[in-house]
Amino acid sequence: MTHNGDTVVETRGLTRRFGAITALDEVSLAVPRGSVFGLVGVNGAGKTTLIKHVLGLLRAQAGSIRVFGLDPVAEPVRVLSRIGYLGEESDLPDWMRVGELLGYLQAFYPTWDEAHAEELRRSFEIDPSAKVKHLSKGQRARVGLLVALAYRPELLLLDEPSSGLDPIVRRDILGAIIRTISEEGRTVLFSSHLLDEVERVSDHVAMIHQGSIVMCGGLDEIRASHLRITIRFDEPQSEPPSTGAALGWKGAGQEWSAICDGQLPRFHQAASEAGARIVEQAAASLDEIFVARVANARLTSDKE
Repeated sequence: MTHNGDTVVETRGLTRRFGAITALDEVSLAVPRGSVFGLVGVNGAGKTTLIKHVLGLLRAQAGSIRVFGLDPVAEPVRVLSRIGYLGEESDLPDWMRVGELLGYLQAFYPTWDEAHAEELRRSFEIDPSAKVKHLSKGQRARVGLLVALAYRPELLLLDEPSSGLDPIVRRDILGAIIRTISEEGRTVLFSSHLLDEVERVSDHVAMIHQGSIVMCGGLDEIRASHLRITIRFDEPQSEPPSTGAALGWKGAGQEWSAICDGQLPRFHQAASEAGARIVEQAAASLDEIFVARVANARLTSDKE
């Protein structure tokens, strides 16, 4: 594989199975440098398995993965020294005080920025004298993010970082991610099942379902190419029209709504031929697009 300097993480046909379960099924994607790349999917979709490959914790059974152009399994030191990581559970030593923990970790990272760490500690309102075991779940998440950012890694990996946290803590974590990118141009790979969070901070998105990528691209492009369209018939209908441009339908009787994948002339013609008129046309949310794409993928799979 020839490494593109503008790509931080690249997978090609990456496949991983655990017994009869296919966790990743020929996953191919590229994470651009300086982007916030959102990886969205329900729990168990394959997000954490993919991140474990990025960290070199799992070896590809088929296909390939490169991080900074390197194999993370073959060259773990060269890869991991450039990555900051925060998972759903912050694995921190309970017996240490926050200040002691930061001093201890500083010795392991040549690029540790003490002033930046202190700035983050104050911003997150973390007491340096507090013992880790006495911190709330939200405070532990803040400390975990502080540690992941303090040595200014080139790539920040966040695996469900705000799961189970209250809205204020989630807002702080997302705010820190946004500042990291806007001020320093670093790269973030952000995994979450909370699509509204991904939509808020990401500029690239990959949707994963049952180990397969069902859609991947720039968030603005994905939004621009999908619309929620509502049509109305004069008489109740038992089913919506077959347009070929609708990923999925909701409704009954006289009114039906669809997520359209951008083929508007085709959709309009099919609706008109079926005797329906368009009564509303609006941008679709990322959540609506994901649900429609997953439903469409299931339908395609069933037909095969």
